[in-house]
Amino acid sequence: MLLFIISCLIIFTIWTVINSMFLPHLPNKTESQENTLVSILVPMRNEERNAAALVQCLKLLTFSNIEYILLDDQSTDRTSAILHKVVHNDRRFKIINGRNLQDGWSGKVFACHQLQKVAKGDYLLFIDADVRLSSDCIQKSLALLKKHKAKLLTGFPAFQVPPLLSKILVPMQHFAIMFHLPIFIANKTTIQAATAAHGAFMLFERSAYLQINGHESVKSSLVEDVHIARKMKESGFHVLLANITGEVSCLMYETNKEVWEGFLKNIYIGLNRSILFVFILTGFYSLFYILPFIWLLYGFLTLQPVYCIPYIIIFLQRFIIDLLTKQYWFLSFLMPISAIFFIAIMHASMWTSLRQKSYKWKGRYYI
Repeated sequence: MLLFIISCLIIFTIWTVINSMFLPHLPNKTESQENTLVSILVPMRNEERNAAALVQCLKLLTFSNIEYILLDDQSTDRTSAILHKVVHNDRRFKIINGRNLQDGWSGKVFACHQLQKVAKGDYLLFIDADVRLSSDCIQKSLALLKKHKAKLLTGFPAFQVPPLLSKILVPMQHFAIMFHLPIFIANKTTIQAATAAHGAFMLFERSAYLQINGHESVKSSLVEDVHIARKMKESGFHVLLANITGEVSCLMYETNKEVWEGFLKNIYIGLNRSILFVFILTGFYSLFYILPFIWLLYGFLTLQPVYCIPYIIIFLQRFIIDLLTKQYWFLSFLMPISAIFFIAIMHASMWTSLRQKSYKWKGRYYI
């Protein structure tokens, strides 16, 4: 049993290294693209903590032909007031008020739908309010998009992880991509099952976006990023997943409660509401990522260092991913703890759905 686990973990680590090689980075060199208009579109609901910093970040972007459209999605805090104050008289910005949420739509998707109706750009970049971009991010992103002849460029940002639960769970997003997703297939084919996307950064070529009917095509989705990427592939468009962690960062959650509610809302739906898949993943992570920690303790207590080897290997696998994605390296030691919490919230998300209880996010409830 021990030898089997060690052998499998070595294979997993080698696979992770090879798989990550097919995840392109944004290039350092770019060509002039002054004739291209880019619309940066940001849905904002109760984002008073991010509003000022977001606008200041956007003002520092060096791309010459750009418009910013910010939608206040019926916030109940000071989001709107802060936006108007910080934007001041910068004509590149347009602040619009979101309409009442219509039946059959999820909140963020409806906000994005309203944003694109106002946008004039040749390219549409949807970002979240907690995203921060490097000054030359736009030209780099366009260069990579055009190099690969893609119609959608997306990626998982470098995650800031202040609360404890965020440190445990949020980096697992990068782990899932580099370990579970066959990136070569995802980036080189239109196979919909091999699709990943992150709604915090999605750059569309406008014509392709409109051809699939934009966000309206996934109007009720709670994981609209993945579903709209699949719609793009369904229409034959090339979707490119990239490592954008050098140019894009994101503070997804600031409290442990937000972490729990965010993952609770997304994880079971992201698994296509498959009970079988939940139990397969439960067994897999228990065997390969929790058991090695138990063996580590056993090895110390019995002075048998061979039982420490599986834990060392899973640390190395996670360390490689954290290194590539600009994450704190010491969080790699927490991989068994991450696996435990991942299983726990996966089951909580599943049972919430099976009991037909609502998921809560930013004051709205979803089934």
